[in-house]
Amino acid sequence: MPARKKQHLMIIGGGVFQVPAIKTAQEMGLKVVVTDYNPDAEGMRLADFPLVVSTRNINLTVNAARQFHRTIPINGVMTVGTDASLTVSAVASALNLPGIPTEVAERSTDKIKMRRCLKSAGVPVPEFTAVTTLEEAQRVVDETTLPLVIKPCDNMGARGVRKINQPDDLPAAFQEAKESSISGNLILEEYMAGPEFSLDALIYKGEIWITGVADRHISREPWFVEEGHTMPSNAPRNILDDVEQTFLSAIRALGINHGAAKGDIKLTADGAKVVEVASRLSGGWMSAHTYPLSSGVNLNRAGIEIALGQAPTDLKPKHEMVAVERSIIPPAGKILSIRGVDEAMKIRGVREIILMKEPGDMVDELRSNMGKTGYVITTAKTREEAIRINELARQTLIVETGNEQAITWDIIRNNARRKFYVACKACVVCDGVECSGKVPGIGGIGTGGSFHENLTALARYKLNLRTIHSVKNPDISIELFGQKLASPILAAPITGMETNLGGGMSEEEYASAVLDGCLNCGTLGMVGDGASPTKYRIGLEAIKKRGGLGIPIFKPRASNLDILQRLHAATSAGAIAVGIDIDAASFKTMTLKGQSVGPKSIEELQDLKKHLTVPFILKGIMNPESALAAMEAGADAIVVSNHGGRVMDYMPGTAEVLPEIAAVVNGRIKVLVDGGIRDGSDILKVLALGADAVLIGRPICIAAFGAGQEGVSFYLHEKENELKKAMLLTGCPSIDRIDPSVIVRERKR
Repeated sequence: MPARKKQHLMIIGGGVFQVPAIKTAQEMGLKVVVTDYNPDAEGMRLADFPLVVSTRNINLTVNAARQFHRTIPINGVMTVGTDASLTVSAVASALNLPGIPTEVAERSTDKIKMRRCLKSAGVPVPEFTAVTTLEEAQRVVDETTLPLVIKPCDNMGARGVRKINQPDDLPAAFQEAKESSISGNLILEEYMAGPEFSLDALIYKGEIWITGVADRHISREPWFVEEGHTMPSNAPRNILDDVEQTFLSAIRALGINHGAAKGDIKLTADGAKVVEVASRLSGGWMSAHTYPLSSGVNLNRAGIEIALGQAPTDLKPKHEMVAVERSIIPPAGKILSIRGVDEAMKIRGVREIILMKEPGDMVDELRSNMGKTGYVITTAKTREEAIRINELARQTLIVETGNEQAITWDIIRNNARRKFYVACKACVVCDGVECSGKVPGIGGIGTGGSFHENLTALARYKLNLRTIHSVKNPDISIELFGQKLASPILAAPITGMETNLGGGMSEEEYASAVLDGCLNCGTLGMVGDGASPTKYRIGLEAIKKRGGLGIPIFKPRASNLDILQRLHAATSAGAIAVGIDIDAASFKTMTLKGQSVGPKSIEELQDLKKHLTVPFILKGIMNPESALAAMEAGADAIVVSNHGGRVMDYMPGTAEVLPEIAAVVNGRIKVLVDGGIRDGSDILKVLALGADAVLIGRPICIAAFGAGQEGVSFYLHEKENELKKAMLLTGCPSIDRIDPSVIVRERKR
């Protein structure tokens, strides 16, 4: 028996409101064709076949659908939560698919045609007048008892909808409505006081199933902003009967005999009246979340079945729960941080937290349903409990907003994640879990264990609180390589923007951001060599432009002549120190680029040292023997480092080996350390373990990608403040007075 061919469903719109329908269709075994003008929309990324075309451009969408249909037959077309009914109807007509006629779609999209149709059929609607000019609107206002409501005839989400309480309100309200209208046609209608209800319905061969009635909560007069809805409504049965009957009458009058309908119905002193009816399932998470959570019925599945020409199945509610959706609406401004999401999700009864914005995005004063920061959806057996849980969740979830010019770590991290693409997720905690094994990339090699162990080793040490002392303002400055530095925090060398980091920045941009950010904070940045033979010149040029205030670190190339060439170039650039990351003696990215590297003998290193007049650093020391060898080779400083876990798996963390190395060095050369250092407490720990200064790599990389030099400076200032706080709480007046007594090693269990 031949295998059944996959059916293909076209969904018009690839935004967040369409995502649940896309996922449901794929769970049903369908292949999904999604259209949207934005190729990066979430639904487009999920689609089996994304087609880049605006949902509003009917002709282009029809042409795209026809072209696709010639190769792969489309079996149904639909939309959810967006006003694309005309486009859906046009595609259905062109491909001979189940759907409603174009004139029906027009009546359910254009509010003027909708009201005229409903009024002629005897379906209760508010008194209304169509207007196109301010003069026409002024005449209506002059001749009608206020308040009135003005709205575009052809937009959704309450855009451009405003209450007119007095004549002086009209000019601004008219302008808002006009700007929000596609056609320029507007409606002035009577203001309807009273509670409002949202309803969904499915229609198949003329049979209508109402699938939920919710209380709709509107606020922020004179605008009409939906703050949420509660499902099911708690209105008395006689009121619900009136609301439902009005909705049913409107569906029949408009001629919606196939597909879905969503309605907003107002209960006035004269009974139920239609605010709006559209030929689609609702957005605002009602059809996708609150009704399914309340009833156990997957409305999207039933809607998909109808779009494919099949009778809807499984519409009988399986349980009765109260589902509450409320919007997250913080004060206007730039989002600086979003906190408490994980904590809120742990509250019993919280079912969904949907964030539409991130730190760095702007929040405007809401005048419509567009531009909300997010939504919280909760369920419980009673209405009171579901609302209480929702309020608790929104209190737990804190969205901080501030000045447009403000910068925070959350903003930096989100910006960086966008620029990294898939190379790095800029995780809340940079611990190597998400990027394990990604070399090339930003992760640790193999299992990622060496990367992880850096953080684990640091975590074994706890700080010894001491607050009875006279320390008021700890001094975190140090002397290093003949330079007075404001702090012991330096930027570690990182290269390979294309190879490892998705090409979100050029090598020159990165080097400049890091060096300038460090210098702005009174410290130094390091630049790397990289696998490409000439890449080192980029970092050296950046150092030269900054008067030599930077440190290049070169790979241990097999030929000392290649290294000498780089050392001479560094001297010419005026670099205040130079180094070799000797732990890159076998490095995957070097191998991939055909660059020969290898270990160096003491004699080979001594030969390099004699050509230098600036401090010589050997990076990648992980045991006392190597530290002694480095000193014999003439190193002026070493960096205790396992190369961020990127060269060999199953290595110890740097905090584990640092005390022995510092002891054998005994102050004869400078000891720097990197590896998993993430906050001021970590810096204090490694200084107490014997380091003179620290290098930080990946977090500074995130800072540079997220906000350039400003991001690096912001990050370093944050670490400086954290270090000062840790020193204050442990009684350390200066860096040179930090000793092992400020830390306690966790006992092995």
